[in-house]
Amino acid sequence: MSGNTIGTTIAEPAAATLPAPRGPLSAAVLAALSQSPPAKVFPPVAAAADPLGEDLQLALYTCYELHYRGFDGVDPDWEWEPELLRLRAAMERGFLAAVRSRIDGGADVTSALDELLVEHVDARGVSHHLRDTGTWWQLREYVAHRSIYHLKEADPHAWVIPRLQGQAKASLVAVEFDEFGGGRGERMHARLFADLMEGVGLDPAYGRYLDVVPAVMLATVNLMSLFGLHRGLRGALVGHFAAAEITTAPSAQRMARGLDRLGAGPRCTEFFTEHIEADAVHEQIMRRDVIGDLLSREPGLAADVVLGVQATELLEARLGDHLLDHWRSGRSSLLRALPAHPGPA
Repeated sequence: MSGNTIGTTIAEPAAATLPAPRGPLSAAVLAALSQSPPAKVFPPVAAAADPLGEDLQLALYTCYELHYRGFDGVDPDWEWEPELLRLRAAMERGFLAAVRSRIDGGADVTSALDELLVEHVDARGVSHHLRDTGTWWQLREYVAHRSIYHLKEADPHAWVIPRLQGQAKASLVAVEFDEFGGGRGERMHARLFADLMEGVGLDPAYGRYLDVVPAVMLATVNLMSLFGLHRGLRGALVGHFAAAEITTAPSAQRMARGLDRLGAGPRCTEFFTEHIEADAVHEQIMRRDVIGDLLSREPGLAADVVLGVQATELLEARLGDHLLDHWRSGRSSLLRALPAHPGPA
């Protein structure tokens, strides 16, 4: 029997509300979703949109969300509506091409993973900043950004399970089991992140900050959804998962120290302390048992694994640059600044 009391439930956030459009492409998608399917033919605006820009990334995120919890008041039949899928495919082609054009590529999986373990002595990323000098309002912005990712943590990676075989499948499920709390709802990592949000004075409702999070953050989540929803990109999703597990433990340790420095309590730090030890173990499982077994069966997927690793690092680096550039000039990194919060008592 689990440690939960029989009959006790933990409140889960409801589906998100539809966001406001950010251009003609997202406006067309959102206008369609406000009605009942089927869709009329969408205007050919995807080809002209910046593949990493606000309009396309919001439109793509909105399409993907139909495969997660959907949106409040939106007909669930939109999930598999052919015209919307055709538009989504056009956006995906542009997004993936833009990512591929910005990475080195190749098929040397060992080197790609080893590079993730190298931290230069002068490294000054977001977690370093928040550990050493970050302010309370910057911490809260960071949490609002990451809520778009962490409130669905591990969900996109679950799509790859039926696409794996043997030890790779069994080991990936073992990692996912930890991500989902080891069978305990209150220990799911998404639930721990919701607790962190409440602890820093943010609303933990699912999708609450979608309207204020910029494209540079949406792209990191869209990458997972893109890889997860395409069987042909299963190697890339495994690479993405490995990259996330390998890089999380050291950054989580810095984040926990930053929260302690700013006076946040244990409820806020638990999300990060949970990852320090767990992801150090997950790193080895992902490298040896998941990637190793996958490539022994399907060596032709090596280039896709590298794609997943390098694309993850690319988009996370873009996000980090965005945050630090704005914070160092005293500006909000969100599309609209959060209401002021006094910080811990």
